[in-house]
Amino acid sequence: MKNIATTRTGKAPRAATSGGLQAWLPRLVLAPSVAISLFFVYGFMLWTFILSLTSSRMLPSYDFVGFGQYARLMQNERWWVASTNLMIFGTLFVLICLVIGALLAMLLDQKIRQEGVLRTVYLYPMALSFIVTGVVWKWLLNPSLGIQAMVQSWGFESFRFDWIVDPDMAIYTLVIAAVWQASGFVMALFLAGLRGIDDSIVKAAQLDGASLPRIYWRVVMPCLRPVVFSAVMILAHIAIKSFDLVVALTGGGPGYATDLPATFMYAHAFNRSQIGLGSASAMLMLGGVLAILIPYLYSELRSRRHG
Repeated sequence: MKNIATTRTGKAPRAATSGGLQAWLPRLVLAPSVAISLFFVYGFMLWTFILSLTSSRMLPSYDFVGFGQYARLMQNERWWVASTNLMIFGTLFVLICLVIGALLAMLLDQKIRQEGVLRTVYLYPMALSFIVTGVVWKWLLNPSLGIQAMVQSWGFESFRFDWIVDPDMAIYTLVIAAVWQASGFVMALFLAGLRGIDDSIVKAAQLDGASLPRIYWRVVMPCLRPVVFSAVMILAHIAIKSFDLVVALTGGGPGYATDLPATFMYAHAFNRSQIGLGSASAMLMLGGVLAILIPYLYSELRSRRHG
């Protein structure tokens, strides 16, 4: 009996140790990646904010000037051009992607033939990087090589499509390229939402004599409000941090007519040796992203809590 009791008491500590190890193992595995993220993401965010309060130029310095760099930024004409361009680009990009994505999703929702092929075709641009998209559309929009040259070769000599070299119209070339790439992604979001709607709701509306466009506008779209909200948040986030598309398509030109805050930040921080000013613009961009992400996260957490 004494040997049995000893055996049982020996197993109990081993079981407790094994259980404690299993409880701590996931935390130990995740700890390095969490520590790296904290340092290289949030640590550098904090460092950027510190630099935005200094007079840093070519190299970081810690001669603090308070919010002087932000005051300089507000007086910089190029920053206001970049901010205005962001408003134009972001608004058109989000709205057009929503309209095209919703229309494509409604088309595919009609159970048409070759739906899988069409869905792949519409989604394919999203698999490309914005660099590739920018280079391709730079060729297409080049007046001497692209669409204008092709149409003129067909005999329409008066046709003009030289927006990419027009300072007043160049910003809209960014909208065209970005919409081409992202509208398929929005279509996938809407299509997933449409497939999640109960068919009985649509059939009941059809029995009441409602036309198909009216059913989608009055019945289906209100059910897709969470999808619309998510799409707007994602597209706005893409618009605010757009950099590679601008660099590949227009380079910020002509002049700085297509500058966005991201290209402004890069040009001043790395090309013009004004790290402090570039850091201040980066912090304002971060504020814009947070203004989008915080409502999105709040709505997600609220829906899960009530769900």
